[in-house]
Amino acid sequence: MAKHTTNGRIVRLSFVPFLLLALPLMEIAGFVIVGKQVGALATVALVLASTMLGGMLLRRQGFSTMATARAEIDAGRDPSRPLAHGAMTVFSALLLMVPGFITSIIGLVFLLPPVRDLAWRLLKSRVTVVSSFGQGGFGQRRRDKTIDLDAEDFSRGPNADSPWRRLKDE
Repeated sequence: MAKHTTNGRIVRLSFVPFLLLALPLMEIAGFVIVGKQVGALATVALVLASTMLGGMLLRRQGFSTMATARAEIDAGRDPSRPLAHGAMTVFSALLLMVPGFITSIIGLVFLLPPVRDLAWRLLKSRVTVVSSFGQGGFGQRRRDKTIDLDAEDFSRGPNADSPWRRLKDE
């Protein structure tokens, strides 16, 4: 990244806005190049196939990620790596669903486990996984927090003494 100094401070220029503006132009160029090589109908078929593949992957991955994370938590292990891999696979599926060849290639690259491992190694210092399962860590849930109500403590009807009703009536 290019760096400029302002008043003695180093400011990094972000290339993200530039890439967001350049991506549609690169995708159009990709359509033109692929269209010249394989024809217009085959180009549209490739884009549709990529979109359908991304949709199927997205549907399968959502449930699979949650099941894997739940199994890791139940076993008392840290679920951050399986969650990160699942998130990157969902990201890949979304990139596959975007019409275009460049985004599809990036999506296919992120489907490779070594690439996801590399990305996880680079990002894990910035990710914090917070457990709400008590002080003992993962897999140790508190099961002694049961609230038992008597029949007169609970009703489905409106409560005339509710502070919300007083605010409404004023």
